[in-house]
Amino acid sequence: MGYTALYRKFRPMTFSEMVGQEHITKTLKNQIMAGRVGHAYLFNGGRGTGKTSAAKILARAINCLNPQNGEPCNECEICKGAISGSLTDIVEMDAASNNSVEDIRSIREEVNFLPTKAKYRVYIIDEVHMLSIGAFNALLKTLEEPPEHVKFILATTEPQKLPATILSRCQRFDFKRISNEDIVKRLEIVCKESNIEATKEALFAIASLSEGAMRDSLSILERCVQDGENKIDEDKVKDLIGIPKTILVSKLLKSITEYDVNEALESIEQMLKEGKDISNVIWEMIKYVKDVLVYQATKKIELYNEEEKKQIDEFAKNIQKEKLVDLIEKLSELETQVKWSTQKTIIFEAGIIKLCNKQSIQNDVQSTPKIQSTKKAENIQKPQTLQAEQPRFVSNVENTPKKTNSEEYWPEIINDLRKNGKIVLYTNLLGTKAKQINDMTVGIEFPQGITSFGKTVLEKQENIREISKLVSIACGKEMQIKYLMEPNNQNHIMTKEENLQNFANQSDIPFNIID
Repeated sequence: MGYTALYRKFRPMTFSEMVGQEHITKTLKNQIMAGRVGHAYLFNGGRGTGKTSAAKILARAINCLNPQNGEPCNECEICKGAISGSLTDIVEMDAASNNSVEDIRSIREEVNFLPTKAKYRVYIIDEVHMLSIGAFNALLKTLEEPPEHVKFILATTEPQKLPATILSRCQRFDFKRISNEDIVKRLEIVCKESNIEATKEALFAIASLSEGAMRDSLSILERCVQDGENKIDEDKVKDLIGIPKTILVSKLLKSITEYDVNEALESIEQMLKEGKDISNVIWEMIKYVKDVLVYQATKKIELYNEEEKKQIDEFAKNIQKEKLVDLIEKLSELETQVKWSTQKTIIFEAGIIKLCNKQSIQNDVQSTPKIQSTKKAENIQKPQTLQAEQPRFVSNVENTPKKTNSEEYWPEIINDLRKNGKIVLYTNLLGTKAKQINDMTVGIEFPQGITSFGKTVLEKQENIREISKLVSIACGKEMQIKYLMEPNNQNHIMTKEENLQNFANQSDIPFNIID
């Protein structure tokens, strides 16, 4: 028998074996026991949180010949056939590679036939958001009124990409990120059954790196034992993943706060000599600063040994919270610059040198919007300029300058997108206007229209978050954005040529269309 990856070998076989999703498994078991199983389910959540596993368990449980408290027995003919993949009545389809109208039409034809062995014919469609518009339309009628012997289980990481007509026809279950504690408990079971010796610190490090995904944690664990030695400690985990040791991260951050350029560059050189990935270095720096912030607030910290806790305690005593928040923001900006650069090492070193430049930091402080009082009694605050290129956050929201005129700062926000390298966003927002709808929402108007490509770009969740972030900074409080695309084609969809001409006009670029 061939080798089986850990995440497949230890895939949950019952609802009780699933980790961190009790709010979902309890409901599903109750539905099965009560005989109130829906005709269509939507499982939504991050990668590795158990969506596909839950779908497979549910498919077996509703067809099991000897169900036990809503669980499949995994011993009957139906369960064994489903596990081995020989049961044709449970169909698993990956919408990432089977997303055409023809693929869905084949399902529409099949649903009219009764199951061969099982009680229900179950269709599990993974990554369902990848289906084409035509495929969604083809699925709609069947999903709305399927035959009694058919059940659908849809799984996705991006439910916002699904048409509302599909969402409204499904029972939706949102899978949570799994906590580090739950991941560690599961890893301890896996290690025991696989004869792996792992320290508690190593397992917590793996859990932290997996970012709430059980499958990722098992993949990391598997990498750690592929050298033939079934012993794992924290240093081994970090070496394999390319994460710098905590002592080096602490040393580098201390150099930055003390404006010691030489010491900082020496720490960087040592990390690079050890083959550490720059993105992982920045990620560890941000995480370390975050942990210092948490320690300042709660005096509690996890995943660190006693020596490291002493370093964090000393670090926390000698730095203000505002400085730590500002450092996280600047490191996040540096992470973005490094990500899109072809000269990652140069950009990283230059960014660290800038952080070590005391004069540069003072200039940043001096360029921060000043709070001016126009009425002594009311102490009304009004900012003079927007510094969105290097946004600042302070812990006391009441002291944050309130900017109520979004329209005034919108051109600067668009320009900041260009400076930050968000060129696609920048070009698609040229010529737009901002309009404050209420205290929580800013609308964006498109007087010159928008291309269908531009509409797709702007509606991406990461881009909505980026624009909302800059608007929130400008307004001094958390704000949402809303695209005001008028009906009746008032804001018409521009052609590619119109969009290029508009960009050229805005940028003062000579432009001619050649047929």
